[in-house]
Amino acid sequence: MPDKPSILVPLRVLEGESIPEGIPELLTNAHVVLLGYHVVPDQTATDQARYQFEDQANRRLDDFSAILEHAGATVESQLVFTHDGQTTIDRVTDERDCLAVLIPNATRPVENVLVAIRGVIGVDRFARLVAGLFATVDVDVTLYHVAGEDETDADMETLLDGVATRLSEDGVSSDAIDIQISREGSPQEMIVDTSDNYDAVVMGESDPSVTTFLFGMTADQVAKQFLGPVFVIQHGELDDAEETDTE
Repeated sequence: MPDKPSILVPLRVLEGESIPEGIPELLTNAHVVLLGYHVVPDQTATDQARYQFEDQANRRLDDFSAILEHAGATVESQLVFTHDGQTTIDRVTDERDCLAVLIPNATRPVENVLVAIRGVIGVDRFARLVAGLFATVDVDVTLYHVAGEDETDADMETLLDGVATRLSEDGVSSDAIDIQISREGSPQEMIVDTSDNYDAVVMGESDPSVTTFLFGMTADQVAKQFLGPVFVIQHGELDDAEETDTE
């Protein structure tokens, strides 16, 4: 059985965010790093906010951890009061060696997953995530690629066949793996359009910061329009950045 992939699940823990319906079951085979964070105004010290709200926030995190553990996930939680939520998510993803960040939109029981492959970068992370989550459950996996102008059919087949072979070696049934290629439209637009037929999306971001996805245009195009859970795989090394969190 593949190792449980580490997935960061960020929640604005004091702003009413919770674990949406279907997410515990989706993460049954995951090791969840549950990040509860609260963005503090610049003029307020993070230590002051922690003194006021730490107990309340930790109670909520404990409740969410219990829900995920009941579904089968292993969970470690971390509470952060910060002036910069984006930097915090990047840092914790890097520190905890998470394969991906989950945008935890609600979902029905997952029957099929769209895995949007952009290129050879990050393929190992894609394979570890998909095999770890879905090798032991009855879920269809579609490997999807939007071709660039210079890509030949042979290039695309080599790329996707290689990913399919790796998934099969890692325990995903070959009968559950499908390959789909598109040559029309931008990758973001095509992923949004294609995702309508799926219960969850796995995709990467070429920018080193996963929060470009979480807080930027890609999130609007995919996570908001798709409305289901999106796993965002980070491809590159994070740049060092200063932040003012208190742990």
